[in-house]
Amino acid sequence: MTIPVAAGILIVGLLCLLFWPDRGWIATHRRDRKRTARVLWEDTLKHIYKCELDGLRPTLESIAGALHITRDLVAELLAEIQENQLLQIVGDEFRLTSSGQDYALRIIRAHRLWERHLADETGFAEEEWHHSAERHEHVLTTDEVDALSAQLGHPTHDPHGDVIPTAEGKMQSHESRPLTSVAPGKLVRIIHVEDEPSALYAQLVAEDICPGMIVRVIEVSQQQIRISADGDERILTPIMAANISVATLPSEDRVEPTSHQRLSELDPGEQAEVVGVSRSCRGLERRRLMDLGILPGTTIEAELRSPSGDPTAYRVRGALIALRREQSELIYIDRSKEASP
Repeated sequence: MTIPVAAGILIVGLLCLLFWPDRGWIATHRRDRKRTARVLWEDTLKHIYKCELDGLRPTLESIAGALHITRDLVAELLAEIQENQLLQIVGDEFRLTSSGQDYALRIIRAHRLWERHLADETGFAEEEWHHSAERHEHVLTTDEVDALSAQLGHPTHDPHGDVIPTAEGKMQSHESRPLTSVAPGKLVRIIHVEDEPSALYAQLVAEDICPGMIVRVIEVSQQQIRISADGDERILTPIMAANISVATLPSEDRVEPTSHQRLSELDPGEQAEVVGVSRSCRGLERRRLMDLGILPGTTIEAELRSPSGDPTAYRVRGALIALRREQSELIYIDRSKEASP
């Protein structure tokens, strides 16, 4: 093959890589730019909506900080969003139009349903839910979101306690206050755990804090807030407690949970009754434990612990199963009751 022919083939190949319809570099680059612009639009709408919901005033600086972009780019985005009749700008104030609110709610609905899906149906760690939902909220279609909601049984809240908008854009409201405002001795229920910033949320996850827990405040000081949550005592910093929202319990629910032992404390040869599984055990892990027969009222016996101390073999409903210590820590038992087979 001569050099001119080889050069010609190379040039044709490069031109194909650049200009091939749908798959060439230029077509791909245009799609990526369009997708990036749409993501910035949607994140801007979502930020403004949340500010309005919280009674805050969105600004160029707040949007730039939330999206990690420059103020100049924010100004360009706002102008484009206004041209599409999703935003009203008067002076230095801007508010979403009804169409803009509907758009923002669709993104929020997709985000929170995806988090619910990850919590209930997958083995993803809690710290990964938010980042995964941040990506999927921009790619799920309306039909896919509606199908996901139906698959999950049309949940009303995400796993952090945030309200999931309905397909019609309605949101159920509830009264709440930060845990930091609760006086010692009061009994409340956790209804929301803020998942941002991620580093602070990871600390709350490590403390096994989740919505639904009944909490009694024991001590409040400038250095710490000591609580009893689901029967176990925990110590939180004030900044951690400020990210937890609680509601007053109805009078009929004001019964503080008792502290239970964990299955990991059961020695070989001992039996106990299963009284529950930690709320922090979700998704596939919770389903697996239930499939193994670990249900309230069931007898469980520790039979054999490995030489290294982990895992331990347990007998449940006539079957022998092996659980790691981190799994047995999630299972609550009671040795004082007569366990049933």
